[in-house]
Amino acid sequence: MMRPVVAGLLIALGINLLLVVPEWWMPYTQFPSPWLAAETLIVLGIIWSLPVALARGVALMLSLVMLVAVALALSDLGTGWALGRPMNLLIDIPLATSVEHLLRGAIGAPLAWLTLVLAALAVVGVFALLARTLRRGIPPRGAWRLRTVGLLVLVAGLLLQHHRDMPAIDRAVDAPAVIRFNDQTHRVLETARERQRFADALRRTPDPVAPSLDRLAGRDVILGFIESYGTVMLDDPRYRATGRAALEHFGESLDAAGLAVVTGRFESPVQGGQSWLAHGTVLSGHWMNNQIRYDLFLNAERPSLIEDFDRAGYQTVALMPAITDPWPAGGQWGYDRIDDYARIDYAGPPLNWVTMPDQYTWHYLQSAIREATREPVFAEVALISSHAPWTPILPILDWARIGDGAVFERWADAGPPPGEVWSEGARIRDHYQRAVDYALRTAGEWAGRSLGDGVLILLGDHQPAPLITGDSTSRTVPVHVVARDPALLEGFESLGFRAGLEPGPSTAGTLADLRARILSVFSNPGQGSRSNEQQ
Repeated sequence: MMRPVVAGLLIALGINLLLVVPEWWMPYTQFPSPWLAAETLIVLGIIWSLPVALARGVALMLSLVMLVAVALALSDLGTGWALGRPMNLLIDIPLATSVEHLLRGAIGAPLAWLTLVLAALAVVGVFALLARTLRRGIPPRGAWRLRTVGLLVLVAGLLLQHHRDMPAIDRAVDAPAVIRFNDQTHRVLETARERQRFADALRRTPDPVAPSLDRLAGRDVILGFIESYGTVMLDDPRYRATGRAALEHFGESLDAAGLAVVTGRFESPVQGGQSWLAHGTVLSGHWMNNQIRYDLFLNAERPSLIEDFDRAGYQTVALMPAITDPWPAGGQWGYDRIDDYARIDYAGPPLNWVTMPDQYTWHYLQSAIREATREPVFAEVALISSHAPWTPILPILDWARIGDGAVFERWADAGPPPGEVWSEGARIRDHYQRAVDYALRTAGEWAGRSLGDGVLILLGDHQPAPLITGDSTSRTVPVHVVARDPALLEGFESLGFRAGLEPGPSTAGTLADLRARILSVFSNPGQGSRSNEQQ
């Protein structure tokens, strides 16, 4: 009797730690640090109380259930640290390919695939270990007293699970597996309902009247998204000095060229990743905080900024150096031209995940797109030097030396490897701010040298991951509008922007508002709309 009891208690201890430890770091629960999982008693009670033959089969099922529960908990932790929200199976499964892509860029394809294979083997190993451990805890035939104890333990576990929110009990007991399954089910069902709501909203919303964009008088418009450039760079004391110094350099470049700038603070639909949802929100004028909304909008074939500029006689271009695979969504958006990694003439090295530095992207925009196109250009540009893993950090070279990018070859293996950077929180944060500093300074120098009479709308796509922002829940990003024509900028000032490179303390709206405001200012001087479309 004593030996099975000791074995059962050790099994219970292991199961309990497996279930409760992830909860200690979980940001999405009202009880972050339980020390007893009611499911521990339930599992132990089932294994002890059932007949041997039945218990062996049930042990496999319970092992699978616990493995899934732990996987859901770890997924919630991972998406919480990376994206500032819990995982949603209905919208996050497609992100698996993005994770694989990020790994390939950060550590190389062989190591990335090795990591994924080892992770899969670890999952299989944990399942096998759980099943074997539970089976070894099954009492032998004839141990009726232990089976009686098992029934009592099972009842105790069920009672604790049911009454876990009662005073006193709620200070020590929770049901992590039940919570994970319940939360995930709720998210999936709510997302399915949201799919229908958004689809209905798209059908009800009338198409806007085609804008004239006559205020632009044929000027080029560049919509540049700086990866992970959030207001944390201006608000957080840890990054403020670097952020303001970068903007000061930016401003000096603009002043020397006779350019002016206004800035607003706008809320992004995402944090830490899924940049395309922020891009889609700006282009569409609809709030796209998940993949379902993004796909529904594209499938509805509704107009966007791309079509708005196309109707006004502009050549619409997507300059996307990070897109290395086929991009069906690009065709759905309707660009006249898509310059992805394969099309961009770049002879330099990739820099971990980053396929090419921002300085080359700006150089290519000017030499291969603006100077080679007769029609006015509307270009959406993805600036990726500030994308994780934020190493290496390049200097800004003499623009006359950029050429085909071969000049960057000397930085192919520069800087510490990603694994070294990501081994320490302080080092990660330092590399983050240095990467954004580079992105801002490079953008400012390009604008001063090459923007000319065009208009640059430069913005962050989202705040960086909570690992960088800490406890801040803000999802705001700066939006800068740079132009030589003061009348254009005055139109934006009337819509929540203010003069200079630093945004005001209050949010001027969401990124879903930008399409209406851009069209309003470019079409009708001095007038604007404050729509905040978040249906």
